[in-house]
Amino acid sequence: MPTFQLASPYQPAGDQPQAIEALVRGLREHKRSQTLLGVTGSGKTFTMANVIAQMDKPTLVIAHNKTLAAQLAQEYQEFFPGHAVHYFVSYYDYYQPEAYMPASDTYIEKDAQINSEIDRLRHASTQSLLTRRDVIIVASVSCIYGLGSPEEYAKENMRLEVGMPMTRREILQQLVSIFFERTNADLLPGQFRSLGNRIEVMPISEKCIYLLEIVDGTLGSITKIDPVSQKILGTPETVFLFPTKHFITDKDQKDSAIASIRLELAARLKVLEAEGKFLEVERLTRRTNYDLAMMQEIGYCNGIENYSRHLSGKKPGEPPETLLSYFPHTDDGKPDFLTIIDESHVTLPQLRGMYAGDQSRKSTLVEYGFRLPSALDNRPLRFEEFTERIGQVVYTSATPADYERETSEQIVEQVIRPTGLIDPEVTVLPIRESGDSSSAGAYPGQIGDFIRQTEAEIEKGGRVIATTLTKKMAEDLSAYLKEKHIKAEYLHSDIKTIDRIKILTSFRKGEFDCLVGVNLLREGLDLPEVSFIGILDADKEGFLRSETSLIQIIGRAARNVAGRVVLYAERITGSMEYALGETNRRRKLQMAYNKKHGITPQTIKKTIHDITEHLESDHEKAVRANVTLDQEIFAANPEKLIALKNKEMQAAVKTLDFETAAILRDEIRALEASLGTEGKRKHMKSRKR
Repeated sequence: MPTFQLASPYQPAGDQPQAIEALVRGLREHKRSQTLLGVTGSGKTFTMANVIAQMDKPTLVIAHNKTLAAQLAQEYQEFFPGHAVHYFVSYYDYYQPEAYMPASDTYIEKDAQINSEIDRLRHASTQSLLTRRDVIIVASVSCIYGLGSPEEYAKENMRLEVGMPMTRREILQQLVSIFFERTNADLLPGQFRSLGNRIEVMPISEKCIYLLEIVDGTLGSITKIDPVSQKILGTPETVFLFPTKHFITDKDQKDSAIASIRLELAARLKVLEAEGKFLEVERLTRRTNYDLAMMQEIGYCNGIENYSRHLSGKKPGEPPETLLSYFPHTDDGKPDFLTIIDESHVTLPQLRGMYAGDQSRKSTLVEYGFRLPSALDNRPLRFEEFTERIGQVVYTSATPADYERETSEQIVEQVIRPTGLIDPEVTVLPIRESGDSSSAGAYPGQIGDFIRQTEAEIEKGGRVIATTLTKKMAEDLSAYLKEKHIKAEYLHSDIKTIDRIKILTSFRKGEFDCLVGVNLLREGLDLPEVSFIGILDADKEGFLRSETSLIQIIGRAARNVAGRVVLYAERITGSMEYALGETNRRRKLQMAYNKKHGITPQTIKKTIHDITEHLESDHEKAVRANVTLDQEIFAANPEKLIALKNKEMQAAVKTLDFETAAILRDEIRALEASLGTEGKRKHMKSRKR
C-alpha cells in the first residue's frame, strides 16, 4: 500500500495529466534532473503532489524565501492531511553575522534573535525524517547550512515506555542530559517540571505536555495533555523525546575537540608571528583561550559554531552535516528521496551564491586574528556538494533559466490551466502626465492612472497589486494611497517572516484592497483575488524589470478571470517586448484549447488560512480563547483531572514551592469554572466524599 495518500476533490486537468505522466516516467527511468515549465496558475504544486504520491518517497521542496515556503507548506498540508508536512526555514527573526571591516577597523559582534516557534518546527522536521517515511519538508536555502550530526541526534533520544523500570531521578537526569530545562512556571517546548512522582514534559517539537507518573520504581503511565485546555489527548504506551539542540557532542568528543583546537591555535600563532602580525596574535590568543575556558566550564561559548569542525570530528575542508543528511539514503549511500526546487530560476542562484558570500566574510575574520582557520569549515554547502546530495530533482518554474535548460534530461511544458484561465491582458501606458490637467481627456501619469484604475477595481470587489522599484517607494506609495482613502499596505523583505504571512492573509480576506511591494511580490505568491496589477516604471531595465521578472509579475494576475496588467513605461524595452510576446503566445494557445473543449474560465477558489495558525504560542492561544475552557474538553473525566491538579498543588506547598502552587491553583479554578452548574454540583459532592 502506498505511503502517501493524496487528498483532493479535483482530478488533474488541462496539461496536468500529461505533465504528471511524463515526470513520473522520467523519474522511474532514473533521469537525474527534469524541469516542469508551468505557467503561473497552472497548478504546478498540484502536479508535483501527484508526482510525490506516485513516487511514494520522502520529499524535499526548496523555495527561495520564507513566505513562499510557508505558502507551499500550507498547500502540501492540504494535499496530504495526516502525513508529516513540515516547514524548515532559518529560525532567526534578526541576524547580524560576526564581521570585520579592515578599512575602518570596525569589528561587528554577532547578534541574533531566535524565533522559538520556528526552532520547534525545525526539530519537528528532523524528528519526522528519522522516524517515518511519509515526510515532505518545505525548506528555504537554510537547508544547506550546518545542522549537526543526525547519528548523534538520533542516538541521544530518550525512549519512555509504560512499565519500564525507571526512577524519578533517572528521568530528570536523562532530560537534563538532552538539554531540557527545568522550570516551575508554564511549560515551553524543551522544558519540564516535577512535582512528587509526577513529571510534566513538553517536547521541543510539539505543543503538548506528557505527564509521566512513577509508581514503585517503574513508569506507571504516560498521559498526553493539551497545555492550554488541559484536555487529555491520549495515553500512549511509548514516547520518544529528542534533544532540544541539533548540535550534540558527547564528553569524550568535547575533550578531543578542545585538544584539537589548542593544537590549531598553536600552529596558527606561529604563522601570524612569522608574518609579524603581533596584534593578531594577541587578539586570537585572548579570544580562543576564553572560548576554550567557557567550553570546559559550561560546555558552551558564544560563537561555538565556529569550532564545529573540531566538535564533529570532521577533517579540514569536509562539508558539514545539513538537513539533507537527515533524509533517508540507500544501503550504498545514495539519496533515497525526491527534491523539488520551486521557482528554480531564483532559488538555484541563491543556493549557488551562499558559499562564496560566507567565505568572504569569514576569511577576513581569520586573516585579522578574530577566528581560527577552522571557522571557514562552519559553512553552507558548495553548489556541487548540494547537487551531489539531492539525488533526483525536478525544477519548477514559469521561466526556467539556462542552467535548468542545459542540465535537465527532460523539460515538460504545462501551459493550459485546469480552470481554463488565460494569461491576463497586458497594456502599456505612459509614466508621465500629458494634456491639460483641467481637461477631461488629460492623462494623470502613472500614479494618477493607477489610483483611478484601482478605485474602479475595488468598486467591482477586486484586489490590486502595485510593484515598485524600491522599498522606500513602496512605503511612500502605500501612505499616499491611504491619503486617497484606499486601504493599502506595503510588503518587503524588512518585514518579519510571520508578519509577512499575516499581511498576505489579511489581503486575501479583504481587510485591505491594495498591496504594494518590490521583489517579494514576483514569484510564487498565490493570490487568486487579485484582478489588477500595475507595474510602475516598467521600462527601467534591470533585475526587477527583466524578461523573467516581468513574466512572473504578469502571472500574478493569471489566477483571476478578470485579471489584467498595466505596464507603465515611456518606451518598449527588450524585456517588455519578450514578456508581451510570450504572454500573447500563451493566450492564443489557451484560448484555442478553451474553444475546442467548450471551457468557460473560472477564477481559482482557494481556502484562506495561514501557517501562523501552527506558530501561535500558548500565551497567544490563551489570549485568543480568552482563557475560556470549553465544556466538551472534560469528556475524558474532569473530576479526575482536577483531583490530580489538587494533589500536585498540595505537593508543591509541602516543598514551599509557592510559585508552582499558585500556577496550579489558577489552573484548577479555570477547570472548575468551566464545568457548568451541574458539573460543579457533582464535583463538590465528589470532593466531600
